Amino acid sequence: MSKIAKILIVEDEPKVASFIKLGLEENNYAVEVAYDGVIAKRMFDASEFDLLVVDINLPLKSGIELCREIRETNKRVPVLMLSALGTTEDKITGFDSGADDYMLKPFEFRELLVRIRALIKRSTNTDANSNVLKVANLEMNLDSYKVTRDGKRIELTSKEFSLLELMMRNKGRVLSRVEIAEKVWALTFDTGTNVIDVYVNFLRKKVDKDFTPKLIHTQTGVGYILSEDHG
Repeated sequence: MSKIAKILIVEDEPKVASFIKLGLEENNYAVEVAYDGVIAKRMFDASEFDLLVVDINLPLKSGIELCREIRETNKRVPVLMLSALGTTEDKITGFDSGADDYMLKPFEFRELLVRIRALIKRSTNTDANSNVLKVANLEMNLDSYKVTRDGKRIELTSKEFSLLELMMRNKGRVLSRVEIAEKVWALTFDTGTNVIDVYVNFLRKKVDKDFTPKLIHTQTGVGYILSEDHG
């Protein structure tokens, strides 16, 4: 019998929290609710959760602050962020705080459920036999969450790390923006924004700018590829 996933909802609007909680429980998830960021952090520290659904605008501690604090001790638990703020800058702020996905309010529960399932599936399907990834002089340790190039430490945000991990696992293969969106930003991420291109540029500045050979390349009209011998 498979383990029932445990989800923490952090939402200060009781009606919204109740709506999400009931829907998830009907789909066989165990659900707890926190109505502010401080209580949410206490609950997270006291128990193990398989996923968090976090509103950005929370009393006492914002969803952004909460996510940053969680990422200080836990890099892997999936966090789905909810917000009425939908610009590219808003999304980047959310992702940089450590969120795995970003969903706009108002939303349909069916879409929320699809995203939650995708995040939980992705977090439980890690490849235990590939804890260290290497391409040329770039190395990623999935256990310590450490990335180095030529032995120099490269600091990455949670989303940058996930994007680089995908590219390193698929070295030499072109990844379309749609595939990147599905595998790094969950299934139904809004590909109409330029968030993916922005994050690839973030990676280039950190991973390629001061090093050789250049590893991250654009395949015009198709997507991106990580390769040490790409022409």
